[in-house]
Amino acid sequence: MSDATARRGFRPYHLLAAIPAVCLLGGIPFANRAEPYVLGLPFLLFWIVAWVVATSAVMGVIWLLDRRGDHDGTRR
Repeated sequence: MSDATARRGFRPYHLLAAIPAVCLLGGIPFANRAEPYVLGLPFLLFWIVAWVVATSAVMGVIWLLDRRGDHDGTRR
C-alpha cells in the first residue's frame, strides 16, 4: 500500500454517498405514479432523473470535503 493510499481513510462525510442510493431506491414505491407530470415527465421518471443529478452534486460535495481535508492539514 502506498503512502498516498494509506493517508486516505474513512471519514464520516463519506456516508453522504449512501443518501442518493437510499432515496432513489427507497422512494420508488412512493413515487411510482404516472400523474402528475413534472417538466413533461411522469413523476417516477422525474424522481429517477432528479436523483441521478443529485448524486453528482453529492459526489461533488464529498470531493470538495476531501480536498479541503488534504489542504488544511487535517490529514496525516
